[in-house]
Amino acid sequence: MQLADRLNRISEPQTIKMAKLSRELKAQGLDIIDLSLGEPDFRTPQHICDAAVKAMEQGYTKYTPVVGIPELREAICTKLKRDNNLDYKPENIIVSTGAKQALENAILSLVNPGDEAIIPTPYWVTYASQVRLSEGIPVFVECGIESDYKISAEMLEAAITPKTRLFVFSSPCNPTGSVYSKEELAALAAVFERYPAISIISDEIYEYINYVGKHESIAQFDSIKDRVLLVNGFSKGFAMTGWRLGYMAANKELVQACDKLQSQFTSGTNSIAQRAAIAALLGDLEPSMKMVEAFKERKEYVIKNLARIPGIKINNPQGAFYAFPDISSFFGKKNGDILIRNSDDMTMYLLHTGHVTVVDGAAFGSPNNVRISFATSMDNLIEAIKRMRYALELLQ
Repeated sequence: MQLADRLNRISEPQTIKMAKLSRELKAQGLDIIDLSLGEPDFRTPQHICDAAVKAMEQGYTKYTPVVGIPELREAICTKLKRDNNLDYKPENIIVSTGAKQALENAILSLVNPGDEAIIPTPYWVTYASQVRLSEGIPVFVECGIESDYKISAEMLEAAITPKTRLFVFSSPCNPTGSVYSKEELAALAAVFERYPAISIISDEIYEYINYVGKHESIAQFDSIKDRVLLVNGFSKGFAMTGWRLGYMAANKELVQACDKLQSQFTSGTNSIAQRAAIAALLGDLEPSMKMVEAFKERKEYVIKNLARIPGIKINNPQGAFYAFPDISSFFGKKNGDILIRNSDDMTMYLLHTGHVTVVDGAAFGSPNNVRISFATSMDNLIEAIKRMRYALELLQ
């Protein structure tokens, strides 16, 4: 069987690879602490589950419209106005099987072969692969720890060429936890005003997991709003990863394009999950806020204790649930016959010597880093940091 060439343009995400490896080692009886996956360790709030059960009891088990049921699209508009002061109509909303599908819909709808998409690094692992699947060209702009891993207006403008058609970023950011302020977004928006051919994908899936106050969306700037594709979902803020539910808010023309694409891929999203999502958006947000408080406590512990390990350099994430330490000072060091040449070697070393699973930073465009998820219990984090410190101290 001859497989399609497009498969050569992508690889399995490192996050999934490391989680799979962790499960395999656990099955062999090893005590592995998995800090690889970005998945809240909390249960979906009960009122959301109750809404799903009620939906089944009332017979909401049929096919749904490709763009999503009207009640959920209305609820998303209500949420966007309530939380973000953004005015959208249901015709501007499409519901998808996870935010990842919303991103893929948008990129396939916008990128032609040879088009360029600017992606600030570090970036979520899937952005570049989705651009490549669309036969576009990812253009990476390296953003270092000195700028809290955020792109500036000057860096953005320097990366724009006549072939630039798309800009893709996240705030709060996976993997760095960096959050863009209103002033920083305004500066980026001012650049985009001068380049009307560029669309902007704003991945806001971690919106609720914010430790510094009000979330700011680049869609708030009227001068570019019609070119902003706001992507969000339910996995992170509502602990609904397995429900597979995301959405996009955008101009009507793009929503219609994504409707056309999605009708050939998955058609309408799960009917029961959509009814539950209405309860998530319009119901009690207190369980989500309590979850965020727990993440904040864990974050403070992890960042404080990682910073105490000699050789580690780290920023203080303002959102999401990841630490993204720079571990390049250990490159060239050894423990016996084990040589650490790069971040991939480091992830394997921490796994086999410390029995802790983290993700190679190269997968996010930052080969000097590793990503550590603190979406697990405090007991696990305390033990994991202890194991990491021990393993790193063995390197000479």
